[in-house]
Amino acid sequence: MTFVTVIHMEYLNHIDMKIRKCMVYFLGLSILFIIWRLSIIETDVEKLQFLKDTLYLNKEQLQLSHQQLVLIEHLYQTKLGKEQPMVYAVTPTYTRYVQKAELTRISQTLALVPNVHWVLVEDSDEKTDLVRNLVSESNLLVTHLAAKTPTYEKLGEKDPRWKKHRGVEQRNAGLKWIRANLDPNKDKGVVFFMDDDNTYSVKLFKEIAKVKKVGVWPVGLVGGLNAEAPIIDQQTGKVSGYRSGWKADRPFAIDMAGFAINLELILAKPHAEFSYKMEKGYQESEFLSYFTTKDELEPLADNCTKVYVWHTRTEKPTVKGIIKGLEV
Repeated sequence: MTFVTVIHMEYLNHIDMKIRKCMVYFLGLSILFIIWRLSIIETDVEKLQFLKDTLYLNKEQLQLSHQQLVLIEHLYQTKLGKEQPMVYAVTPTYTRYVQKAELTRISQTLALVPNVHWVLVEDSDEKTDLVRNLVSESNLLVTHLAAKTPTYEKLGEKDPRWKKHRGVEQRNAGLKWIRANLDPNKDKGVVFFMDDDNTYSVKLFKEIAKVKKVGVWPVGLVGGLNAEAPIIDQQTGKVSGYRSGWKADRPFAIDMAGFAINLELILAKPHAEFSYKMEKGYQESEFLSYFTTKDELEPLADNCTKVYVWHTRTEKPTVKGIIKGLEV
């Protein structure tokens, strides 16, 4: 190789590095320009829509993730004052054979919901790789936490589900994160406790977005009934009682999947949380009593006549062997 050739190759490499730097600068400036343009728009919806379309069409070139697009869209919907409230879906989860299947189903439902922040809390000392990988691949707006249930509060292998409270530590960890990271003067939204073993219609999240204080709706396949539901007084339009398979005379005979609470109320009641000391089966009823009365409940889902969430617990599989190298 001649001296001239070496000089020529070094020159080409130098030019190539300059081109790469220019491309990086260009991408960075493009992103800043788009954000600047969005920030100065206040009323011109057509221009905003054009810029949003540009973002989505060029997201690969601009190296924007789905999560970044969700954040930008929500930020400037807020500026316009026409946004849907953010739904903070708090999901306790724990390690078991069907965990990945359950979380995959939920994550793919949430992918169809425009304004949702998934607060996913593992019953574990530390976050697991299985859940971490699922969150990373979901492209959802997710806060991933870990909060372990004390050993003496855990269900035994053969214990019935009702014997001990479940999800207390994880739901409280989700509430703690919400209260520590959201500002009542800036953030608007609704908090929903979304267990990982239920099935959810995307229509439910449209109902949740309507909640002003505390909204309620039916839950399918629970309590030995085809559905549990609030009873609505047709004259007043208010909740007069509950159809429930167990203790319908509770102050709020409502399943965990059957209500949502406005973020403003959650932030205004910092001491409201779930407790191991509550009577068995009264977690929902005791928690709701911090925020509302039966007379103030808001019937949703077409006046509590439609079912958009179901208890569809996955059958526990019988595993007789494990294939190494597969994350199931």
